[in-house]
Amino acid sequence: MLNNSESPDKFYANFNLFHELMSVKVRDILLVSSPYDAFIIEEDESLTSKIINEYRGLNLSLPPRVTRTSSAHEALALLKKMSFDMVITMPHLDEMDAFSLGTKIKEIHPNLPVILLAHSVRGIYPIPGNEKHEAIDDIFIWSGNSDLLLALVKNAEDRLNAERDTQKAMVRVLILAEDSPVYRSFFLPLIYKEIVRQTQKILGEGINEEHRLLKMRARPKILVAETYDEAVRLCRKFRPFLLGVISDTRLPKSGKLQADAGTTLLSQIRNDITDLPLLLMSSESENREKACQIPAVFFDKNSPNFLADVRNFFLTHLGFGDFVFRMPDGEEVDRADTLRALEEKVAHIPDECLYYHAERNHFSRWIMARSEILLASEFREVRASEFSNADDMRQYIISNIRKLRKWRQKGVVVQFSRDNFDAEVKDFVKIGQGSLGGKARGLAFMSAMLREYLELHEKYSDVNIEIPKTLVISTDGFESFVTLNKLSYLAGDEFSDEEVTEKFLKSVMPEWLLRDLEFFLSRVKNPLSVRSSSLLEDAQFQPYAGLYETYMIPNNHSDFSVRLRHLIQAIKLVYASTYYEGPKAFSKNTSNKPQEEAMAVIIQQVAGKECKDWFYPAISGVTQSHNFYPVSHMKAEEGIAHIAMGMGKTVVEGEKTLRFSPRHPNIMPQFSTVDDILKNAQRYFYALRIRNYPEDLNFRQYSNLERREVDEAEDELPVKTLSSTYIPEEHRIRDSGHLPGPKILTFAPVLKYHTFPLPELLCDLLELGRKGMGCPVEIEFSVNLSSDGGKYKGDFFFLQMRPMAADQERFEVEIRQKEIENAFCYSTQALGNGKNEVIADIVYVKLEDFKAESTVQIASEIDQINAELLKENRPYLLIGPGRWGSSDRWLGIPVQWRNISGVRAIIELRNEKLKADPSQGSHFFQNITSLGIHYITLTEDSQDYFNWKWVCSLPAVRETTFLRHVRLDNAMTLKIDGRKSECVMIRN
Repeated sequence: MLNNSESPDKFYANFNLFHELMSVKVRDILLVSSPYDAFIIEEDESLTSKIINEYRGLNLSLPPRVTRTSSAHEALALLKKMSFDMVITMPHLDEMDAFSLGTKIKEIHPNLPVILLAHSVRGIYPIPGNEKHEAIDDIFIWSGNSDLLLALVKNAEDRLNAERDTQKAMVRVLILAEDSPVYRSFFLPLIYKEIVRQTQKILGEGINEEHRLLKMRARPKILVAETYDEAVRLCRKFRPFLLGVISDTRLPKSGKLQADAGTTLLSQIRNDITDLPLLLMSSESENREKACQIPAVFFDKNSPNFLADVRNFFLTHLGFGDFVFRMPDGEEVDRADTLRALEEKVAHIPDECLYYHAERNHFSRWIMARSEILLASEFREVRASEFSNADDMRQYIISNIRKLRKWRQKGVVVQFSRDNFDAEVKDFVKIGQGSLGGKARGLAFMSAMLREYLELHEKYSDVNIEIPKTLVISTDGFESFVTLNKLSYLAGDEFSDEEVTEKFLKSVMPEWLLRDLEFFLSRVKNPLSVRSSSLLEDAQFQPYAGLYETYMIPNNHSDFSVRLRHLIQAIKLVYASTYYEGPKAFSKNTSNKPQEEAMAVIIQQVAGKECKDWFYPAISGVTQSHNFYPVSHMKAEEGIAHIAMGMGKTVVEGEKTLRFSPRHPNIMPQFSTVDDILKNAQRYFYALRIRNYPEDLNFRQYSNLERREVDEAEDELPVKTLSSTYIPEEHRIRDSGHLPGPKILTFAPVLKYHTFPLPELLCDLLELGRKGMGCPVEIEFSVNLSSDGGKYKGDFFFLQMRPMAADQERFEVEIRQKEIENAFCYSTQALGNGKNEVIADIVYVKLEDFKAESTVQIASEIDQINAELLKENRPYLLIGPGRWGSSDRWLGIPVQWRNISGVRAIIELRNEKLKADPSQGSHFFQNITSLGIHYITLTEDSQDYFNWKWVCSLPAVRETTFLRHVRLDNAMTLKIDGRKSECVMIRN
């Protein structure tokens, strides 16, 4: 043990001591998850490699091994025959829930740590049976940040080694006092990332090799306290080694939650250690004064600048890891912050500088810290003395870095490089080092699945199945853009969409991103879609579907500067949608905050074909594993598909589409008779104009698409291929688009005559997706049809895949006959599962005043009442005719999420005034169900009923032209049996 009289220099010179630190390690981790959960955690780099890279990058030995299984039973079998130091389990497993698995694990190994990693708090609470499950040692919330897993491992090791390492090497300790699993899950990765950055900077500042190795090995330990009492104990125990203390204001103290426990904690520490950095956090801004009295730094958790504030706090104490080129005397020559910059600058640094770093393995260590293990190992094995001159060594370093940059991450996601980007190769590439975002992760995962299941391509050898060529600007592009232009304040609630858009459009792109985009665009001249892929988008149970923007650009203008301007404008608009009112309102109903969101952008070649002045696919659609509204002999688990001609905007915004089960493509209730077909067939479609368009594109109108009538495209291939012809004299529809007469989009050539194997292919892909994700899935796709009539039938393009928001709750709800008899509302088509006893307010459209042409005004009136009920914190039931959230005002009331953000249950009335087909393929529908908002359909002339006489007799709280708001004396009881899709509402 080091005693106080020993010299620090003598201590750091002891190289052997370096090996003695971190003696207790998590060597083997058992990860229990579905294949999709594992994939989104690993993204484009395996979890094992990520941990190894991080450990070796910090010169820490014995990185842990990860064993993954998707089966709970297999996990238990592995625990009986193998030794593990930690189990990480996801909540949704086929055989049993995570709490049951934890109980069985503790029966085998009582002291083995079991960590539950959930998608959201909703996925955890209430715990089954309302029992305290001590089998789960800790709970963290997964929100798409892959750094969380590494933080869990590091934190477990820190707890095990803190006492010994502080005594042996005086390593520092940072204490985080936080009882919320949501905020713990947010803070731990952030803190570890900043600590890593600090350690990397020390790499270039070390006195000698041994000093650098020891400092990296002796990184600060992070210790988490969930209560005031535990925090006090840790502070006393590690007082001489404290680096700082971060605390929430509200903490449990002596078994009870106390509002000022964090303030008391930091005040005591400040009295004891006057110069220790302290940070007090709170969701209540009035606590700022208490922080000033301590004194301590204060951060408002609700501040739009929260992330930047935390980083700035660490920046005061930590450094960032640029590679610093130095001469032997320490003079700084240059800096490199990326591998590409390192390659470029190695070519120009003086020979003395090159030898200085090569002889000390600086290149190897810096590259290792960036997870490039093979190149770092190769550089480490080669000595500078083996080269005859500096030029040979310089060329060796440059050529190997270039080779790595050219071939690294080969597979699903390849890092974009101007040196080796080939637009002709069907690559999935990304710009930046940040996250791909949720939507791009789903695409990358499906790309991997498609390569793995070659039998799918063999079965459909006449169809080209692929993902369109894709470039992803990762989330650090957004973060750099927001930081550069100081836009984070726009995450606040007080800014309208128009104000946010204006600020973003006037801002400038980071130079590094602009250069890459210029190069990319110089190689690609196909029409492009610019799509959102936020960090939380398409995550399980919080999909954020359709809340952000997508834009199309023709990308064929003769002037390159115009093409670039179009692309940059589209990217800025997608970035701006991150802070729009809709996503902010949606976030309030989840455990997320707008300032936690980060936006990646997908730039994808548009799936489609040129048709005269237009570009569009023959078919766009959405298919889902679960059919919420099965009819005839369909089964819910057989799935459903919605298709339309042209761009997919028709489908995802709830306009008229053709709905069918891939297992039963000939059962189409909306096409039962000739009159039904004439009434329900698609009449409009969206296409991208690629000729004679203005230089200033109209991004605000249909996302730069144009809405066309099917009739005006009768001589274009998709209409000819997918249409039938109406014969007025016979009042018949013939399944051919080549006869004279009006064309009706029936898709009969595909669904009845199999010119393209769409139903069969969708069945196989839904099954493939369900196996991969471990849950029901939703797939967006487009189809190009062949025009030559040969063996090749066309292209099938994956545009998106995400977990469905079907709420697979564990709790059974039973609805008794007596409850049905006493209910004021009964439905046989209800979504969700569970019991709700918090709704006492009902907002309904007055049916006697309803007019289909007034749906836009009705949406505005709902928005006003919603705002008032939000202020009063009163959840409500919303009732109205037609398809809620449809962009087609004639099919229903075109509300957006922000207009109804306080709703807890919705009733869709299907009657003669508005009898639209269910819109389960729309983004609006996906978000409603993901939040656990009950969606009930009441169909006229069925066994469904609603006691209008009683509800209309209640006194009105508010009344508008088309709406009436009433309030019950007591909250109603709403029960839904998800197994039977049955719902009752009972007054209490």
